[in-house]
Amino acid sequence: MSAVFREDHRSIAELIAAQKAGYSLDQRFYTDPAVYELELDRIVYRHWIFAGHVSQLPDPGDFHVRNVAGESAIIVRGSDGELRAFANVCRHRGSLVCLEDQGHVDRFACPYHGWTYDTDGRLFAARNMPADFDMEAHSLRTVSIGVVHGLIFVCFTDDPLSLDACRRDLAEPMAMFDFENLKVAAQKTYDIPANWKLSIENYQECYHCATAHPEYARMHTLMLDHRKRDRFQQKMLDAMAACGLRDIHIDRVDSAAPPGEMGYGYSRTALFDKYLTGSRDGQPVAPLLGALTGYDKGASDFNFGPFSFMLAYSDHIVAYVFTPTAHDSSKCEIYWMVRGDAEEGRDYDVGELAWLWDVTMISDKEIIVNNSKGVHSKYYQPGPFSGMEKAERSYVEWILRELQRADEDL
Repeated sequence: MSAVFREDHRSIAELIAAQKAGYSLDQRFYTDPAVYELELDRIVYRHWIFAGHVSQLPDPGDFHVRNVAGESAIIVRGSDGELRAFANVCRHRGSLVCLEDQGHVDRFACPYHGWTYDTDGRLFAARNMPADFDMEAHSLRTVSIGVVHGLIFVCFTDDPLSLDACRRDLAEPMAMFDFENLKVAAQKTYDIPANWKLSIENYQECYHCATAHPEYARMHTLMLDHRKRDRFQQKMLDAMAACGLRDIHIDRVDSAAPPGEMGYGYSRTALFDKYLTGSRDGQPVAPLLGALTGYDKGASDFNFGPFSFMLAYSDHIVAYVFTPTAHDSSKCEIYWMVRGDAEEGRDYDVGELAWLWDVTMISDKEIIVNNSKGVHSKYYQPGPFSGMEKAERSYVEWILRELQRADEDL
């Protein structure tokens, strides 16, 4: 993307210090490769990122690859049944070991020189090496992996934030939807030629929903201010108990996470009266989840760290995962999950299941790209957040704090 940027010789520390409270970020936060490199070190590689559901890897040797900002992890179920993650980098000369996105193997063989690793990461074949070559010292490098009630997360640091508080505090809301026994019914990746922060900032706010997402807006009350939403919210609360749900609110997102813990959150918001779930006509698109017995006409938001977000209807769950691919590009991966015993063709149709959030993400991609084009203009100046952009403002402020965690080299 071509642009003529204003000359700015400030250090990143000076850039952060000059950021005006309550305003969108300075242009360089979206366009400067040096800012991006700092974000990789202090945010992207330091935080957990959703990488699938345990149901996708049921048997020893089942694997899939997760790529994040130039790093690649092989997630595999080992011969002992345990899930592990390894850097997708051969210990010989650095080639990618696994070129497939997913599959089943007895071993991983590097396509370059044939070094071969078992599913537990150990090197067991390397041709023509010296007699004193130490096979055990050349196992695949491990990548941090964690499971939260059926959800797989990876983190590209050896000292990741703890998941303990998330597991504990989200145990009850996740049990209501039986996350442990879900399965992925559909998955799609959307490549977005825009900085990753623009992608996530757009997801964080619904200021744009009424004008940009008519499909979403006709069923979700989140686009209303709290006074207009209260009437629908009370109806949902009154119906919850009879449907097997409880009113739970947890707000420990990244800006309020316990020290040393991944941020997390949970809340439930009403749909408009005629909608039971997020579908084309508001009618169910899959069987009720877990032990739920009815529709309270609500949808739950789950937050798992700064990159992974989930929306839980009563009959299906949609996971949104945003990651950078370069300083000026990002991607969004969407997973649609249903109860594990649901059968495609009998219990759900993938097209109807995915319709709402596919059409919404296609619109969002266009919005984000147009936003990026404007941010790259020499006329761009940060503007003030509205009252409906509180979550976005909080997220931006959290990013600035993360970039300042150790500022001696800014």
